[in-house]
Amino acid sequence: MSEPRNTLKYCVDGPEDAPVLVIGPSLGTTWHMWDRQIPELSQHWRVFRYDLPGHGGAPAHASASVTDLADRLITTLDGLGIQRFGYAGCSIGGAIGADLALRHPHRVASLALVASSPRFGTADEFRQRGVIVRTNGLEPMARTAPERWFTPGFAAAQPAIVEWAVQMVRTTDPGCYIAACEALAAFDIRGALGRIGVPTLVLVGAEDQVTGPAEARTLVAGIPDARLALVPGASHLAPVEQPAAVSDLLLMHFSTSWQQDTSAAIPVLPIVPGPAKPAAPFAPVAEIAPAAPTPETTSAPTPDDRHDQGTKVRREVLGDAHVDAVNASADGFTEDFQELVTRYAWGEVWSRDGLDRRTRSCITLTALVASGHLEGLAAHTRAALRNGLTPAEIKEVLLQTAVYCGLPAAGAAFAVAQKVIQEETTPPA
Repeated sequence: MSEPRNTLKYCVDGPEDAPVLVIGPSLGTTWHMWDRQIPELSQHWRVFRYDLPGHGGAPAHASASVTDLADRLITTLDGLGIQRFGYAGCSIGGAIGADLALRHPHRVASLALVASSPRFGTADEFRQRGVIVRTNGLEPMARTAPERWFTPGFAAAQPAIVEWAVQMVRTTDPGCYIAACEALAAFDIRGALGRIGVPTLVLVGAEDQVTGPAEARTLVAGIPDARLALVPGASHLAPVEQPAAVSDLLLMHFSTSWQQDTSAAIPVLPIVPGPAKPAAPFAPVAEIAPAAPTPETTSAPTPDDRHDQGTKVRREVLGDAHVDAVNASADGFTEDFQELVTRYAWGEVWSRDGLDRRTRSCITLTALVASGHLEGLAAHTRAALRNGLTPAEIKEVLLQTAVYCGLPAAGAAFAVAQKVIQEETTPPA
């Protein structure tokens, strides 16, 4: 029987009568990234690990938002009778944990955010990654994973682990990977950090170039009860690269910062484990810094709904770099026109539910060719790729315009689109 679309694939370790600790993976990995933590953690907790959709052989039911992934995790836990739990997650797994702490604070007893961030890079970066995967498959991501995930010294000394990590990426479903990139592109909780009310450990590799110490300090500064742990000699996948240090830090955090909830007993999973080993003493390898003082919060002004929605959609479709450039070039003469474009074109028409964005991109490309407005074709070719059209589909759209808009117009459009597609779909060296 196939797994329901609204749940996640999972496994459990540890005593069935112990408190539940949920552990979440990073993008492109599986629950096996936590294998070297399980012997220690499962002595103290009932450890529940899950895979993201399409990862590690999990059903390829894609989720394009962190909130949806968190909801699917909650549904899975509900099905097992788990109401309250500690949570540790790496990268997108950390984003899921932060979302749970914000929307289900009564469920989360304690939180650890590993290699995480309140906003992961820029939306443009992750949508660009989706374009590359849609065009070239996951091989470019697999090839560059070692340099994103590990320090150079570790990668050179541990080729077998590096190859294992690369294979995790290669065996991921491309559509689910792209959807996870969309989820990270839209994820931004910088304004909500002050509402995370559970004890939080922010753990980061000292040499992480993806979500490094700067992002970790942003989390610590914004979350009222948060502490920072910097792991030396580790990059993005610190649990793999420095397993002993990460295990020690998680043991210390969850042993001392488990927020009790007397409204409901901690439920158990209906799985009979082997005999539990006695808990072993431990000493942390890396130091947990003192909690940061609670920042003062100020209420932001509420923008007009249509303008706010238009700005959001315009950035999602055209990209932050394009919108930032347009805004930077606006002056007293053109700013009213840009306001009109944002409210009307993006806040009303592009925001309507009647057509999906792929269809709107097809129409827009055709209209630009038909009207001869090729100056906007490059931006909307990039937008079409971000909205999910493949280069082959864009070619079909332009071939259709050759019939109805004329060969010269289509020929000029092909030249513009070809250059953009080459730029956008060429994997990084």
